[in-house]
Amino acid sequence: MKNLNNIKAIYFIGAGGIGMSNLVRYFLAEGKTVGGYDKVESTLTRELNAEGAQIHYQDDVTLISEIFKNKENTLVVWTPAIPSDHSELVYFRTHGFEMMKRAQVLGEITKTKRGICVAGTHGKTTVSSMIAHLLKQSSVDCNAFLGGILKNYHTNLLLSQNSDLTVIEADEYDRSFHWLTPYMAVITSVAPDHLDIYGTEENYREAFAHFSSLVREEGVLLIEEKVDITLRLQQNVRFYRYGIARHCEGYSAPDFYAENIRIANGEITFDFVTPKSTIKNIQLGVPVEINILNATAALAIAWLNGVSDEELKKGMASFGGAQRRFDFHLKTDKCVLIDDYAHHPEELEASISSVCKLYPDRKLTVVFQPHLYSRTNDFYLGFAAALSLADEVILLPIYPARELPMPGVTSQLILDLVKTPKKKIVAYDALVDSLTKADIDVLLMAGAGDIELLVAPVKKIFIATTSNNVKINK
Repeated sequence: MKNLNNIKAIYFIGAGGIGMSNLVRYFLAEGKTVGGYDKVESTLTRELNAEGAQIHYQDDVTLISEIFKNKENTLVVWTPAIPSDHSELVYFRTHGFEMMKRAQVLGEITKTKRGICVAGTHGKTTVSSMIAHLLKQSSVDCNAFLGGILKNYHTNLLLSQNSDLTVIEADEYDRSFHWLTPYMAVITSVAPDHLDIYGTEENYREAFAHFSSLVREEGVLLIEEKVDITLRLQQNVRFYRYGIARHCEGYSAPDFYAENIRIANGEITFDFVTPKSTIKNIQLGVPVEINILNATAALAIAWLNGVSDEELKKGMASFGGAQRRFDFHLKTDKCVLIDDYAHHPEELEASISSVCKLYPDRKLTVVFQPHLYSRTNDFYLGFAAALSLADEVILLPIYPARELPMPGVTSQLILDLVKTPKKKIVAYDALVDSLTKADIDVLLMAGAGDIELLVAPVKKIFIATTSNNVKINK
């Protein structure tokens, strides 16, 4: 394998992905020539081009600049989401180029750094983003490769001249996180997912068990208190659990936990308990219930790295969140609009439940776009149960991403089992017009596909029809 320091050009196949784009930015910051392909132009790819990348949107070998066709000093980085018959991918493979997956590159970058790797079915983007912010705004500092755009910094890449701590969102898809060698690791959840890759729940859980074995000697593993896997820790790895206090007979509190939780007037405050002390009155900058547990994990890691009590309180209160993670776009007396990346049944249930608790006396409409035929086939029962918590449900057709259609697998599978009486399927291109005629009070738009592109036009409609007491998140 080539030394990354000796490589002059990096070509990304799938450059616009949220995980790939932080590597694009990293290599641009390192002074490399960076280019690549992505299927569609987006706000993110336009930003990358403006920052110096050379990205095009057609699968066409003739569009690849000559500077990337010298295999002696070019590295090709690709994502498993790209089809194996993609012509540019085939070109680089057949011409003997050095090719690496994103996780392999991250593994190489962080071999000489102290990686803080956050893994789990859900919560990893929020937890890793919180850790990065807590460290960055403190005297400790950090680097970070994140799976979301942090609102505090308007980027998914943070770099430091002073710290070798490096926060990484450790993706379990295609066993990518097995390329990492964490100094500290967090496991937020092992609820089954990606069964198109793993086949069985047992194999999925085994992948996380193997991940636990990768934590360096003298390192740290922090897992959510309900996570039940067989750990394989190296020598002298410190092991902790985190959670939320339950004061009941026979209950053993985790090592780090939240207690004395107060939810009122749109704010959430709690006390954070460490093995040595209690830090009172932690205020969540993004005040939704699902973030109490996320914050507890992030606070624990930051505390273990020497962030002071006051820095922890200041950092959590000022955390603005990551885009598309319970992202408020409108808050009015007449309408609330929230965008969320939830694409797993447990994520969706947590998101809907949080909205219901924030707005218990208001009507909740959920627009959900299922992501992948395989995930829909595996979890349609769970999606239906989660959506049944809403007052009204609108389903979009399945976003296929990397997959071809599966016979009999459509959004109708979910809709048929949703217990909410007011429910329907709406075509993607018809959603905005459909909502102009709907009675909307609180609207949650959820999914990991291209539903995010509909948020802006929906927001525009609601702004036009709600002129009083408008609060807009930018």
